[in-house]
Amino acid sequence: MTNKNILITGGAGFIGSHVVRRFVNEYPDYQIFNLDLLTYAGNPENIKDIERKPNYHFIKGDIRDLAFIRNIFVENNITDVIHLAAESHVDRSITDPFVFIQTNVMGTANLIQAAREHWEEKWDGHLFYHVSTDEVYGALGATGLFTEETRYDPHSPYSASKASSDHIVRAYHDTYGLPVLISNCSNNYGPNQFPEKLIPLFINNIVHRKPLPVYGDGLYTRDWLYVIDHAIAIDLVFHKGKTGETYNIGGFNEWKNIDLIRLLCSIMDKKLGRPEGENAQLITYIKDRPGHDRRYAIDAGKINRELGWKPSVTFEHGLDKTIDWYLENAEWLSRVTSGEYRNYYEEMYGK
Repeated sequence: MTNKNILITGGAGFIGSHVVRRFVNEYPDYQIFNLDLLTYAGNPENIKDIERKPNYHFIKGDIRDLAFIRNIFVENNITDVIHLAAESHVDRSITDPFVFIQTNVMGTANLIQAAREHWEEKWDGHLFYHVSTDEVYGALGATGLFTEETRYDPHSPYSASKASSDHIVRAYHDTYGLPVLISNCSNNYGPNQFPEKLIPLFINNIVHRKPLPVYGDGLYTRDWLYVIDHAIAIDLVFHKGKTGETYNIGGFNEWKNIDLIRLLCSIMDKKLGRPEGENAQLITYIKDRPGHDRRYAIDAGKINRELGWKPSVTFEHGLDKTIDWYLENAEWLSRVTSGEYRNYYEEMYGK
């Protein structure tokens, strides 16, 4: 495929930056347009290494502005969209749900409507790829896995807003024939993640000997996916996925939060030259958050069978690489944890 002008939204964020980097480097014939509002979690440093590439273009802007989005499609003749821009932190959605509804629901509606108008129902050679989350499925019991046929059952404003955006994308496919793809991923981890999420938050806290806040009993279970493996999967879905289909992307890798945290503490004892067990003493149980889903776990069998994708690293190896990245990029971590982040942290965990 050549002569594609791909709009990637949220490309200065955590997952988005890895997707943008992969597409810019792997496909020099594609023109990549990275649209990001650069809110607290969008960081130009995340894509600094590619900013001078001839096929890379950055656009600062808001997906909630329909007129602005329409202009982007016209001015750059956008042929495809990979939509990752989203408010994504459950805790923030509980304190300010309307930001999530406006960005995740209306932002997605604006993008897909602009795509529909610009492509003028000449669908050949176009694709709207929407990247979503496993949280739309709700919570699992002690057994079972989320499949692409699992009924939606969101429990937080965040997951409800993502479920709504998924439904909008499917509706545009079913109603107008717009070529779409959706993928739902499990918890991502790896370099460049904003430290409101568990792994970078706890790495940062361990370095500074701050408490490690654990919700409830710590037995909440998540499936973990290395972000670079996720970017590879998005590449495969974009190029080889069947239009109208959904693909679950997971790490085949379930961990209870408290077990993951103890592993993290143990690895960092060694890396920081601290006595064994010292970091685990920082674990502090705090009041559970509302609507906390007990367990998520994805069945990624479909993407494995149809597209040949599977995770390339074990969790232990991926976690080790991730810790090394944060320790080697202490200045990056220091810059992103200043100002607004400190105020947010105090509000959420300081009580």
